[in-house]
Amino acid sequence: MDSDQWKLASLQTLEYLQRLGVKHLPKPSAQLSEILADWVDVSSKGSGGTSIPSSRPQLQAPEPKQPTSQVPKKPAQAPAQVAAPVPVQVASPSAMEPASRSVAKPYGPPVESPWMTPARSSQERSEALSQLKLQVEACRLCKDIVCHRRQTVFGVGPVTTRFVMIGDAPGPEEDRLGEPFVGASGELFDKILRATGIARDQVYVLNTLKCRPPNNRVPSDIELDNCRPYIEAQLEILQPEYIICWGATAVRAVLQTTESIGRLRGRFHCYKKAKVLVTYHPTYLERAPEAKKLTWQDMQMLMRELGTLKA
Repeated sequence: MDSDQWKLASLQTLEYLQRLGVKHLPKPSAQLSEILADWVDVSSKGSGGTSIPSSRPQLQAPEPKQPTSQVPKKPAQAPAQVAAPVPVQVASPSAMEPASRSVAKPYGPPVESPWMTPARSSQERSEALSQLKLQVEACRLCKDIVCHRRQTVFGVGPVTTRFVMIGDAPGPEEDRLGEPFVGASGELFDKILRATGIARDQVYVLNTLKCRPPNNRVPSDIELDNCRPYIEAQLEILQPEYIICWGATAVRAVLQTTESIGRLRGRFHCYKKAKVLVTYHPTYLERAPEAKKLTWQDMQMLMRELGTLKA
């Protein structure tokens, strides 16, 4: 046993004796005094005795007690078992409040599914859209936007159509006129349609947001969540064969993915029973003219689907 172990064993023995009521011990030998010199306060008591040191602060010795039969100590109780955590069910994004942030999820090709309601007549569609438009005009969910808008931009076009084309959030001209795809981007949009062989009056057009964000900033996830029920209601009423998403914001609203246009274009996706085509927004094409040929390839794919592409 080395010196440190001896010191520890000696201290534990002395403390045990003190708890038993022993107050004094015979004076230690010279060897023991030398070992304990750095940690024991040795002072004479009465007939050359030595006070018992203690490693615990202000440890007081108890009064002597009559010898009693030793009672065995109770075994230490085992720590209480902690119950296994109960899994908590989290509501899906569709069950959350409209203003909540949507949860990011991996994107996979949507599976075709039927429309939720039977097809309506033209009059029924017009009435349903008129009622929905009143709801949009009364909407105040996006407090950062609603105080800046001039008016809402609901959507225009024939109520019986094969094509619904969705753009980004309204710009200044759209906010002023209350119609989507106007101004410089609207002119390029019309040129692309004419080249494709689709007349503007055959298309129902709308924006992902019904109000213009300040300074034309990109809509937030919460703003898209607030407006998505209106877009889904419009699509349910119109039940088109084809949906063309112009730009990343429209893709986020319809397909609910942040995948890039470059990864999503070149093939059809699904929204209910409609085929969804993804391409670049006319505003982006004005900034990056080299992407126009890619948009034209997307339009040619649509033309082949329609059987209108000339050899």
